[in-house]
Order: sequence, then C-alpha cells, then structure tokens
Amino acid sequence: MRNTLRFLAVVTICALVAQAEPLARGERDRAMSYLHATRKQFVDAIQGVSPEQARWKPAPGRWSVAEVVEHIAVSEEFIFKLVTGQIIKGSPATPEQKAQTAGKDATIPTMVTDRSQKFQAPEPITPSGRFASLEAAAKEFLAARDRSIRFMETTDVGMRDYVRPHPAMKELDAYQWILLMAAHTERHLKQLQEVKDSSGYPRP
Repeated sequence: MRNTLRFLAVVTICALVAQAEPLARGERDRAMSYLHATRKQFVDAIQGVSPEQARWKPAPGRWSVAEVVEHIAVSEEFIFKLVTGQIIKGSPATPEQKAQTAGKDATIPTMVTDRSQKFQAPEPITPSGRFASLEAAAKEFLAARDRSIRFMETTDVGMRDYVRPHPAMKELDAYQWILLMAAHTERHLKQLQEVKDSSGYPRP
C-alpha cells in the first residue's frame, strides 16, 4: 500500500512539473540556436565594412548597409518589447487562436526570409539615421540580441499560451514571435548581402 501511494505521489509530482514547464527543452533549444546563429551571421556580415561602404546605396530608394543594420537593430528592440511588454502580459489565447498557430514553427524561417516577397517597413522601424556609425548600430543590436537570448534561456512564461496576429503571418504565439525575430534578422542580412553584391559597391 505504501509503495502504491509513493508511486502515485511521484506520478502526480511529475505531471505537475510537466504542466508547469513553459517550453519543451527542444523548443527552447531551437529558439536559442536560431538566435545565436543569426547573431553570428550578423557579426560576420558587417566585419570589415568601411564607413564609405556602409553609406553607399545601390540606387535611389534602396537602403545602404548602414540603413539595413539600423533596421535590424531597432526591429530587435521593437519585437522584443512587443513580446515581453504586451503579448505575454495580455490575456491567454483561446483554443481557436492557438489552433491557428499550428505548424508555423517550421514555416516562419522559410516565409520570413523569402526576399521575393517585399514589405514596407512600419514607420517606427524604418531607418532614419538614428546611429552615428555602423559600429554604434551594431553595438545596439548585439546588446539587444544578447538580452533576447538570456530571456529565452531563463523565461518561465508559457509562451504558447499567448497569441497576437502578425500582419502577414496572422496568428502567432509568443514563442513564434521570437522565431520570427531571428528570421527577420536573417532576411535583412540577405538584403545586406544584396547591397554588397551590387554593381558599384565600393571595394577596398
């Protein structure tokens, strides 16, 4: 009898722990891996870019390397604040909302990084010369990205329980917004490479 009661107690405790776990270990690791990978890609992409190269534009209306980096930096801050200051502080999602997020973990990296689809950046994250130099913008991004990584490493929030629509991808849960943040960086690093590959880009 005692063994049976002890077994039932252990099972109950394990069930409660499983319910309390905000993210599966694989989910947390996947997000952190994507954040780390795109952080490294960013550092590699701007390495050796001179001030002249940073300012150069392929054509009127196109962004320079400096403007792409500014957009990446301010977007990181914008999305992080959206997730931590609004989404996870709101009301838990309904079952219907949660159902609409199904399968999007896998599609976010592909859809967001598809540069054949063009979008107008919202005014708050449009480049406007906020930073005095490329280095200043990069420093801002790296500090924000490190904070995002620490958040994903330590959060005990049930990020699957909070949902907010994205203009293009519709309903996304808070975890998927973090994946989107990393994918957004990857998307614009492709844009940065397009600038570098353009005819007329200043060479050393």
